[in-house]
Amino acid sequence: MKAIQNVLGVMVMVLGMACQRVAKKEEADKYPVVSPIVLDTVYSNDYVANIHSKQNVELRSRISGYLDRIHVDEGSTVKKGQLLFSISSQEYREQLLRAKALLKSAIADAKAAEYDVLNIKLLVEKNVVSKSELDIAQAKLDALMAKIDEARSNESNAYLQLSFTEIRAPFDGVIDRITNKHGSLIEEGTLLTTISDNTEVFAYFNVSEREYLDIKANGLQSFEEGLTLMLANNQVHKHRGKIEIIEGEFDHTTGSIAFRARFPNPEQLLKQGASGKVRLNRDLRNAMLIPQKATFEIQDKMYVFVVDGNNIVRTRSIVSKFRLPHLFVIESGLKSTDRILYEGIQNVREGMKVEVDAIPSEKLMNNLAMLN
Repeated sequence: MKAIQNVLGVMVMVLGMACQRVAKKEEADKYPVVSPIVLDTVYSNDYVANIHSKQNVELRSRISGYLDRIHVDEGSTVKKGQLLFSISSQEYREQLLRAKALLKSAIADAKAAEYDVLNIKLLVEKNVVSKSELDIAQAKLDALMAKIDEARSNESNAYLQLSFTEIRAPFDGVIDRITNKHGSLIEEGTLLTTISDNTEVFAYFNVSEREYLDIKANGLQSFEEGLTLMLANNQVHKHRGKIEIIEGEFDHTTGSIAFRARFPNPEQLLKQGASGKVRLNRDLRNAMLIPQKATFEIQDKMYVFVVDGNNIVRTRSIVSKFRLPHLFVIESGLKSTDRILYEGIQNVREGMKVEVDAIPSEKLMNNLAMLN
């Protein structure tokens, strides 16, 4: 009798554990579902950008000589026309004096030839000499006048060569590194320094063909209102920018096209060669949003599990338009009344019947906000 009681006790325990497992299984078959959220939001997309100064010019020597004097220091702010470098000028001053002397000599020779022409002309009129003598004198005068033009040209070139001994700032800007020091032998074309105008900067960034078509369809103005520049330290540049230029063709290797945006830089915080990200902000009206974790991909196509009115799981193909933090903006494939499986998508299959636990939109958004 006691043995029978022990057997019955064990059977009761086994049945109890089985019931618990059944209860847990039924509880595990209850899946949370959400409906697409329709609201107005802002879509932001970041593009890696290369920063260039408004003007960035290499200053090179146009003559040879010794670097006689450096009038500025590296990193100095200079004004247009300010003297930056002086190259030894004695040789070029002597060339100018030589050119001036040759010009004076050519003018004197031409003056003498001019008197000869006048005298011969009088003799021709009196039939003392033939007209051929006058033609010869006139040709000599023309040749000397040509020498005057050549001498004037040489003088102008000497002035020009002498002016090249002084290198001045072509515009207001900041001086970069000076590689040559006082006394260095400078050859024609030697790089002396670089000058940058950083009052404004250009940000070049590449946009995919699809995004380019969206931008053109919506108009540049809709994007420029939210055009910002993210600096390398993830801080936002103080001044808004404007898209100025779109290049004329796509890069076939990347499928993208280059944009150029201009940003004010009055504090001159940004420099030539800096890096950052251009952020395009776009207002989205009545955007349909679903959680990213509710989706899955098969062969580059996106799907969700939709639970119908009979709580049967159905696979639905969808098309995403934008990606937001933890959310997708849906372009097609869903209605706002659809119920989407939010969690456990790896445990269900097409045609499976499930119990659902509807999650309110407010609670869903709060949960997603805590993930940021």
